[in-house]
Amino acid sequence: MTLGRFALVAAVLWAVFLLAHLLLNGRWWGWLLPSLAPPPLFAAVPVLLGALGLIAGGPPGLAATALAAAALAAGAGQSGLRPGARLPGALRGRRPAPPAGALRLVCWNTQHWCQRTDPERFYAFLRRLDADIYLLQEYHHDRLDGTYELIDDRTRLRAAFPGYGMVVARGLVTLSRLPVAEVVETAARRTLRVDLRLPDGGVLATFNVHIPVQMRLISPARAAFYRAVRARAADREREYRGLAADVADCPHPAVIAGDFNTTPAIGDARRIARLGTDAARVMDRLYPASWQPRPGVRWWRLDWVLTTPGARVHTYRFRDPGDLSDHCVQEVTVSLDGERRPSR
Repeated sequence: MTLGRFALVAAVLWAVFLLAHLLLNGRWWGWLLPSLAPPPLFAAVPVLLGALGLIAGGPPGLAATALAAAALAAGAGQSGLRPGARLPGALRGRRPAPPAGALRLVCWNTQHWCQRTDPERFYAFLRRLDADIYLLQEYHHDRLDGTYELIDDRTRLRAAFPGYGMVVARGLVTLSRLPVAEVVETAARRTLRVDLRLPDGGVLATFNVHIPVQMRLISPARAAFYRAVRARAADREREYRGLAADVADCPHPAVIAGDFNTTPAIGDARRIARLGTDAARVMDRLYPASWQPRPGVRWWRLDWVLTTPGARVHTYRFRDPGDLSDHCVQEVTVSLDGERRPSR
């Protein structure tokens, strides 16, 4: 087989996969597994096939390049890449500096709450973040069988964060220097909504979110693996539907943040986009990635911060947690711009 024919066959196979991905992703539970493909592949594969087609030349090579270009255009949104982040500042638009009184919020999946790390280092790291609001996930320990053991570390938390309000529920912790106005029950069972009273009397709603992961770490040769994928797909759908209803019913400006266990290539990213404005719009990173931080390498994004009208993001970044977690810390500066959400 010539290089041109190889490139064309590969481009056709990739186009078939991409078409199935766009049609089934987020709509059929069985596609949860293919949707776990690394997001950069949706840009890298068509670029590579297009380059091979150009090198090969001739009708098959040129056809491969054309098909690869179409696949790149159709799948670019799955890649997690944000080319606009590299535009000159004048083209991106002015980003106002945080005003006086802007709030510093951090959101972090703690990877089972210092289960395998030194608690002193863990708490020292949390204190150094020096946030006004903390939204923390995985306030539990992992039993390594797909289940979790609840913990009670509130005494240490109160000692580490004197003067903070603390709400603990559902394996989630919200800490705040602002007074807690209300803890609101949510339809989403893995979300903790805490409304905070602002100095001007207004209210900021915080949604601390942890969407369940797609699979159990058992052999894919077992039927139980696929039963778990199907059950968790249904669980994730219930969580996203509940969260959408919770956010829609919230009359206050809101920050929705947490570990969504969703990359830009997973169909549930569409649900995330409908919740609010992605804080990543203020980043200048071409490829925002928050999971599996290693020196010089991060795999892809699982963690998100979103805001609803009335809450404005000024800065947003992923901070390396060292070896304390497999998730970066999300750091965001937010203020209220006076706009309020329309009442329902």
